[in-house]
Amino acid sequence: MEKTNNDDTNNLNSKNTEKITKDYKIIGDELRTKQLTGRGSKFGKYSEFIVGKKGFAAFLKYEFLTCTFSDCPGALGIFLRGIFYRFLFKKVGKGVSFGRNITIRHPNKIVIGNNVVIDDNCVLDAKGTENKGIEIKDGVFIGRNTILSCKDGNITLEENTNIGFNCELCSANDLNIGKNTLIAAYVYFVAGDHTFNVTDKPVIEQIGRSQGINVGENCWFGVKATVFDGVNIGNDVIIGASAVVNIDIPSFSIAVGIPAKVIKSRL
Repeated sequence: MEKTNNDDTNNLNSKNTEKITKDYKIIGDELRTKQLTGRGSKFGKYSEFIVGKKGFAAFLKYEFLTCTFSDCPGALGIFLRGIFYRFLFKKVGKGVSFGRNITIRHPNKIVIGNNVVIDDNCVLDAKGTENKGIEIKDGVFIGRNTILSCKDGNITLEENTNIGFNCELCSANDLNIGKNTLIAAYVYFVAGDHTFNVTDKPVIEQIGRSQGINVGENCWFGVKATVFDGVNIGNDVIIGASAVVNIDIPSFSIAVGIPAKVIKSRL
């Protein structure tokens, strides 16, 4: 399921790690969950992983806005979040609708365009030490329970992208979705990977890496499709339901299956 680099060997010494870095972005240990489960103050961990800014003022602003307005129901809640949540994010356009119980991490690295809808229970996680974060452009719809998760990577949703419910977009590099793309429910984009070459060490302790994912314009992803790291998908592509995409797909193609294969051209 992983794209294997030919330079990998059974022992990932410093020389081999350098070779991997030329093709992959290495995922740093500071983004892994062991940093949350290890030693350290709860306040420090919370500020670093959730708020994204150091300092008590940033913490207070985050806590006040999310605790006060996150669970406010009905049209009143949408109205109030539309007014006050703009003070959380780096930038928020006009006509943005925020649903209830949205989880927000590192909001200072999230840009939202005009007329965007983010449904209930979504996660906007721009976490990272050197990344730009999440950019959601005009007219995007994000269905309920969908997760946008950065692990020091970037996620860009171009204009009029429509994402169904219970999807996950995870990026440790760059994950770009082209404009007018339709994504059905339960679709998974995973722009990250693990090595597993060292047999005397658990996979969780081995090097994480990412090449990123790029999706062109006007695409359609069927329900439960999965797209793996390193894949480039052209314009006007259709990916069938439950397909597992681990190869590049040319423009105007229809691809189905596990693993996905091109079965015809739309031209």
